[in-house]
Formats: sequence, C-alpha cells, structure tokens
Amino acid sequence: MRRSSRSPSPLRPAPHVWRTLSSLAPYLWQYKWRVLLALSCLITAKLANVAVPIVFKSMIDDLTGATPALALPVLLLALYGALRFSNSLFTELREIIFARVTQQAVRRIALEVFRHLHALSLRFHLERQTGGVSRDIERGSRSISSLISYTLYSILPTLVEITLVLSILFVKYDGGFVLITLLSLSAYIVFTIKVSHWRIGLRRLVNDTDSAANSQAIDSLLNYETVKYFNNEEYEAARYDSHMRRWEDAATRSQISLSWLNLGQQLIIALGVTAMMWRAAAGVVDGRMTIGDLVLVNAFLIQLYMPLSFLGVVYREIRQSLADIERMFELLAVHREIADAPDACTLGGNSLEVRFESVEFSYEPKRQILFGVDFSIPAGHTVAVVGESGSGKSTLARLLYRFYDIDRGRISINGHDLRQITQASLRAAVAIVPQDTVLFNDSIYYNIQYGRPDATHEEVLAAAQAAQLAEFIELLPDGYETRVGERGLKLSGGEKQRVAIARALLKNPPLLIFDEATSALDSKTEKAIQASLDNAARGRTTLVIAHRLSTIMNADEILVMDGGRIVERGAHATLLEGKGRYAQMWALQQQEEDQQDQLMSALKASELSK
Repeated sequence: MRRSSRSPSPLRPAPHVWRTLSSLAPYLWQYKWRVLLALSCLITAKLANVAVPIVFKSMIDDLTGATPALALPVLLLALYGALRFSNSLFTELREIIFARVTQQAVRRIALEVFRHLHALSLRFHLERQTGGVSRDIERGSRSISSLISYTLYSILPTLVEITLVLSILFVKYDGGFVLITLLSLSAYIVFTIKVSHWRIGLRRLVNDTDSAANSQAIDSLLNYETVKYFNNEEYEAARYDSHMRRWEDAATRSQISLSWLNLGQQLIIALGVTAMMWRAAAGVVDGRMTIGDLVLVNAFLIQLYMPLSFLGVVYREIRQSLADIERMFELLAVHREIADAPDACTLGGNSLEVRFESVEFSYEPKRQILFGVDFSIPAGHTVAVVGESGSGKSTLARLLYRFYDIDRGRISINGHDLRQITQASLRAAVAIVPQDTVLFNDSIYYNIQYGRPDATHEEVLAAAQAAQLAEFIELLPDGYETRVGERGLKLSGGEKQRVAIARALLKNPPLLIFDEATSALDSKTEKAIQASLDNAARGRTTLVIAHRLSTIMNADEILVMDGGRIVERGAHATLLEGKGRYAQMWALQQQEEDQQDQLMSALKASELSK
C-alpha cells in the first residue's frame, strides 16, 4: 500500500517528553561516571563565571576609593584572569569528557534502529517509504546530539548561573533586584514556551512536507528508466514541485512566526534590564550602593540575559529534537510481525525434508492466496511448481523463508514447525535465486561474495564460472570491480540473474529455491546454466518455481497450481500422459518454441540469400 500521495498532517500529537527521555536515559547512564564528572566541570565553570563580576566590583571600588592602592588591584587582576581562564578550562573539559558519551549514544541507538528495521517483516518494507524512514533515522540521530548539547551546554549552565546570581543578589542587596529578575525571567520563559509550543505544529509540518518531498524524489530517481520510458520527466517534476510548494509555504510561515517570537523576547529583556539598571542607579544616587555595585549588577544582567536570549531557540530545538527522537523510537516500537519463539530451536544438518500441510495464507484478509496446499520435498529431492501468474507459486518461497507466517496449516523442516526454528538458522540453510534480482550499488565481486562474505577469492571466481558469468566479466574494463549501479541497473536482466545464481551457489546451502531463476536469460545461456543448476541441486533439497517447463523436466515431482490450489502433481512423463493442465501448458510452450525456431531459420535463410 503506497502512501506517497498522502498530504502531511500538522496534527500529529505532541511528543511524549518523559517517555522519550526515559528511553534515551539508559544509553547515557551507561557512562554515569563521565556524566557526573562532566556535571562537576559544568558547576565549577559557572562558579568561576559568577565570581568574575564580584572580583571586578572589588577592583572598581578599590580604584575609585579615597586612597586607591596598587597592590590589591594587581592581585585582583591576577584572580580575575585566573577565573576567566578557569571558566573556559572547565567548559572545555566538560565537552572533552562528554563527547564520547554523546557519540556512543548516537551510534548505539542508530545501530539498534537499523537492526530492528532488518528484523521487521517483509510486509512493513513493502509498505514503507524508504526516503521518509531514512530521514527519520537521520534526523533522530542528529537530534540526540542536539538534545544532549542544548541540555548540557545551554539549559543546565543557565539554570546553575541563574540560581547563583539570584542567591548573590538576595544576600548582598534588597529583594527588589531578585523580584525584578524573577518576574523578567518568568515572563520570558512563559512567553517563549507558549509561542514555541504553538510553533511546534508549524515545524512538524515543515518536517513532514520535507520527508514527503524526499520520499517522492528518491522513488522517482530509483525508477529513472521507467520515467524515461514514458517521457514523464515533467510529470515527476510537477509532483516534486507540489511537495516543495507545501514545504515552502510551511517554512515561510514558520520563519515569520519566529520573527514575532524574537521581537517579543527582546521586548521582555529590554524592560527587565531597564528596571534593574534604574533600581541600581537609584541606589548609587542614594548612597546605598557603590559604582562597583552598579557594575556588578550590570555584569550579572549581561551574564543572565546573554544565554537567556537563546532560550527560545534552545527550547524550540529541544522540542523539535524530542519530536525527531520520538519518531525514531517509534520505529523501534514497530511490532515485529515475525519473531523467534522463546523456545525456538536451531536448524542443523545437511539433509532437510520440507513439508507443507494444509497451508492457507493471505496477504490481506479479503484476498486469500493459498488454499489447503499439501506437498512434501524429501531430503535431496527436487520439486518443481508451475502455473499461471498469480497462482501462488512465489508465495511458497516467501513462506518457506518465513517472510510471513501462514494463517492456517503447518510448514515444517525435518519435523520442526517453521515457527519453532530460529530465523537465523533457517535462512542460513536456504539460498534463493529470486525472480526479480536486486543488487547492491557496489562491485560485481561484492555482490557475488555477499552470498557468503567469508568466502575466499577462489570460491567467488568458481561461483561466477559455474553461473556462466566469468566470460562476461573478463570483457569488462574493470572486471570484477565493475560497479553495477543503483539496484544493479547497469546490468541487463540476464546478467543480474547470473549474479544472483552465482551468489546462491556460493552460499552452498542444504536447501535451494529457484524462483524462475532463468526467466531473464536467452535460450543458449539458459541451457548452459541449467546444467550448473542441476549440478548444484544434486543431493540438495530443492524447490524450483518455473515458467519454462523445459527447465524442470527432471524434477522428482511437478506441482501444477491454479488459483492458490494444487490441481495436478506427478513426474513430467506422468503429467503428459494425463493430458491435463500441465500437458496443455507443455503443448503451448512447444508450439511457441517451434515458431521461434522457424522464425530464426527464416532469418538465417534470408541472410544467406543476400
């Protein structure tokens, strides 16, 4: 089910702050000693920072007194410089100590999400939007760094500094300074939170439209050839532009609202600073305060309001980071449709017997695919399945790989229900040559070796030779290092299929599945490879899903499927004698091959006559 046409909605629920933070906390607390040491450096740096204006006040008072002395200000100057350096020293130490914690947390969470996505069912991956999921992981990983950075380097230091400054103002001066400061801070924080909370919907809409545009762009570029086939470049550009127009509108509204937020914040700061300086100036005039006190109050205000002026940005970024991290954690929360049973056993041995017993299956509740399918593949035997498109042939391979669980019935290997076998051991025992081969955007050598990453160079070359691929590779300028392009688009269908065959042969498992493994090959290459496939299947349990009946003549048993049911079964000769559905299919394909042979003969005769 595709959802690329769905318009992004700005009405997603607000992020669950505490749930997200509690999910993130274990990754950080693993390094608790680093965390505690970094917090100690943070507090020490702020103590040094707050002490700077106090020392500066003493210098001013000494220099402006009736009998200014030179020795004491020199000591104060030395202390002033030491405190300034201490602030920078402990700030940088905090970052050095905490850097490893942040990057480790990002790496571990991203890796866990990546592994979880691979553990999800095929159903999820058929319905997902690759670009959107990719952006969620990218933004979530980046937001972890942002959240930790803003919290540790902005919010906590500001809170510590506000606490220290308010304490000093309360002890040294009257409560009026504390009251003005608290009122200003409260008004600023309330205004920022209220407006920023309103803006979250706009920011979320910007992200959703960005993800939608990115998903559509990736989908279009992955299907580059199809776009070209139908001359739909402008159509794709128009679709992309429609997404970008929605993004443009959302981004513009978000930016305008940001400007209004900044103006409101600056107005509150200006009023607070004016009130504080008026009270301090009045104290100096009345003789209750010195010039040094006026300088001290002014320095404290600067120290408070400079970080506070970024509070709006910090709050917005933290909220957005929480939303992005929550979306990434939502991927971790996606239910694993296919999971190992708690008491699952490990599949072993080189001799495997497969049984399908009254198997029924549907991809969707209203569309059943298989109806009471019964058959077995004895160890070391080959069973072929034929039938029209949509009859359920390829579904058998997907179920045997346990990409899905069946609705009713039982699939077993060596008597063990598939649902009681670990997925890792099951898939280690099976190799498949799929009907639609998709390759990694890497070299041919890499794609062959992917069948068994620990295979030697000689084994990779032998697999390529067995798949009739070596001669083709030797003609390429870069040989085995030739890159195949996105999804293998630089290779023809037949070349990709031969890479898939080589990959399966290299894996060398006890159970083989050929899902129309030679459908993209010409007749000459097919005959050459068929011998390799027959040799690979010898002694192994093999399921062959075929369209060309000539490739499965030697199968121990042939199943004919129609509408999700097995309508005929038997050996090739027996089925021909039965003159049923298989015999009709055989006669039709023989007729088509005879016509092709006649056409080729006519073309050759025409060439000779010239």
